[in-house]
Amino acid sequence: MARQRVKFTFPPDLIQEPIIWRLGRHFDLVTNIRRADVTEDRGWVILELEGELEEIERGIRWVQEQGVRVDPVPGDIVEG
Repeated sequence: MARQRVKFTFPPDLIQEPIIWRLGRHFDLVTNIRRADVTEDRGWVILELEGELEEIERGIRWVQEQGVRVDPVPGDIVEG
């Protein structure tokens, strides 16, 4: 199991899409929201993703393909 913290920044057209829910469901990840700021026209969230490292990496690539900006958060990977 691994944990990785990331920041997602959503474009306006994706604010209301259930991307975080889909990420957890499709890649078998636990998605713990640590901080968030979401309005009608913008949004960002800091998440701690937990699961198999390979699935975390696949999930992040999928989120980026959806149009979400993904930035690492320092101290982001913990394996154990």
